[in-house]
Amino acid sequence: MATDIAEGSTRPRSGLDRYFAITERGSTVPREVRGGLVTFVTMVYIVVLNPLIIGTVPDADGKFLGGGQAPDLAAVAAVTALVACVLTIAMGVIGRYPFALATGLGLNAFVAFQVATKMSWPAAMGMVVIEGLLITVLVLTGFRVAVFRAIPGQLKSAIAVGIGLFIALIGLVDAGFVRRGAGTPVDIGIGGHLNGWPTLVFVVGVLLIAVLMARKVRGAILIGIVVSTVLAVIIEAIGNIGSQTNAKGEVVNPRGWALNVPSFEGKDFGAPDLSLIGHFSLGGGFSAVGIVSGIVIVFSLVLSDFFDVMGTTIGLAQEADLLDSDGQLPNLQQVLLIDGLAAVAGGATGASSATTYVESASGIGDGARTGLASVVTGLLFLVTIFLSPLAQFVPSEAAAPALVVVGVLMMRQVRNIDFYALELAVPAFLTIVLMPFTYSITNGVGAGFVSYVVLQAAVGKARVVHPLMWAVAAFFAIYFAIEPLKSAFGIS
Repeated sequence: MATDIAEGSTRPRSGLDRYFAITERGSTVPREVRGGLVTFVTMVYIVVLNPLIIGTVPDADGKFLGGGQAPDLAAVAAVTALVACVLTIAMGVIGRYPFALATGLGLNAFVAFQVATKMSWPAAMGMVVIEGLLITVLVLTGFRVAVFRAIPGQLKSAIAVGIGLFIALIGLVDAGFVRRGAGTPVDIGIGGHLNGWPTLVFVVGVLLIAVLMARKVRGAILIGIVVSTVLAVIIEAIGNIGSQTNAKGEVVNPRGWALNVPSFEGKDFGAPDLSLIGHFSLGGGFSAVGIVSGIVIVFSLVLSDFFDVMGTTIGLAQEADLLDSDGQLPNLQQVLLIDGLAAVAGGATGASSATTYVESASGIGDGARTGLASVVTGLLFLVTIFLSPLAQFVPSEAAAPALVVVGVLMMRQVRNIDFYALELAVPAFLTIVLMPFTYSITNGVGAGFVSYVVLQAAVGKARVVHPLMWAVAAFFAIYFAIEPLKSAFGIS
């Protein structure tokens, strides 16, 4: 990607430049602002999606998040935006990297469908707070950083590639280009061909961004998102396509917009409802399900969050070329500490566990290299708290092209993997393919770790495996076998 810095000019130009190391990392303030905006646009969907996941599921008492007998989606949206705002700014100011944070997809579904259904919502959020506190302790003791540094370089590259495929698949699914078909695991578009206008918007967006990037146009990703959004607005105004789903989340219009309808109609502004803050109970979960089951729930949350973030951080750092000559990320302790506190904040506010977002790769792909981009993203989430209708304006079909193109960029890391050495190739392959195939970064990382230590031992190279890799592989073996173990010990 072309640079805006004159060759040889590495001297900081201002206090802002010096603090965020903007020139040092080969970037500029405009590029960081643009990258922060791109990241925001590609992940702001969480303000709409998180309420639909955790705000519409009744707990064991038949009550919804907030304690009422009916969903309060506006309150969930407000705290979701608040957590994303505060923690992303913290990552930018303290971590000084272009990594944005928000409620974790997958983790929120686990909390909604496997935790809250067994206890009250305050108790479920209390379990999330406990998970975040444990993650934070693991950071402060240096364990989390030590695990990061123990991962072999080729596995780090495989994690980056796997994340690239994963976010590309997220983009394809969000746009409706890939969806389940009759009698097949997946299908293209609707009925095998692109006969939906929203999907056409996505295709136009992908091609436009690809053309602009091939021609080395600065801001290609942002331009693509803006043009796709304008096209979506025009299509909606003319065709009145509407949403795919109704208020209950049921698909009633397969050819409609997947998440946001690009229209100002029905989008009212108002003061944010932050009543969910502090709506949690630390001991309620263990009282509801018992000590053993409570420990299993917390263990599952910790392991998933721990390695989901580990994989995401590695992938983003690889793509942004932020790793040092030893393949390590400087200032890693602060990055992981903020992420641990994000889980605590997510539970304490009722937004569910927050984590580093893989969509940050979109801003990185557009040139973001420093924490200034995260500050920009966080400030935009601050505006979203008060102007949530704007967050519901850009359709996922217009934002998803950025994820697909960034997936292409992250595939470049595959060149660092030696596929002729099977003891390395198999773990790398499992890491890469299981992330998109199982829709989980954690599963890909776990399969890669377990197969790596097994194969290294099988070829007589057990001594080259770091002791922490053995320990982590053992934890993952337990994690993958958790259901059989629960059944064997009679744990519900």
